[in-house]
Amino acid sequence: MIGDALSRMWHEILARPSGPLAVRFYIQPLVAAFLAFRDARWDARRGKPAYAWAVFTSSHHRRELLRDGWHSIGKVFFIALAIDIIYQLIVLHGLHPVQGLIVAAGLALLPYLLLRGLLNRLMRLGRKRDGLAKRDPRHGQRPPRAA
Repeated sequence: MIGDALSRMWHEILARPSGPLAVRFYIQPLVAAFLAFRDARWDARRGKPAYAWAVFTSSHHRRELLRDGWHSIGKVFFIALAIDIIYQLIVLHGLHPVQGLIVAAGLALLPYLLLRGLLNRLMRLGRKRDGLAKRDPRHGQRPPRAA
């Protein structure tokens, strides 16, 4: 019984990208990626660690980090949830709240969490390399040959 319900739930979730309102599977992760880029740039400028890593390892700053992330991505999450509820009413002729939460998290929260930390690291590496290039005119060139 529970196995059948879970199977039906995952089948319905996986059918969403080919149904009505499928464009949201492209737009909402792109919006989440844009917000992750914006916040990662802010983190990199301030020398902050990767976001997801800091959330899981920094217990004394976790609440502040989660509040900051939710401030950025919360609206996108609720829009994803609202659009999925509309989809459910049109296609499934009912409400499935757990499915809506899974889809909204996958479209908004997951891309944001994955990209914010990764982009932060890449930007910090780029800043380090740029700083080295400004100090050392030979940066990026072959080292001089020993005679």
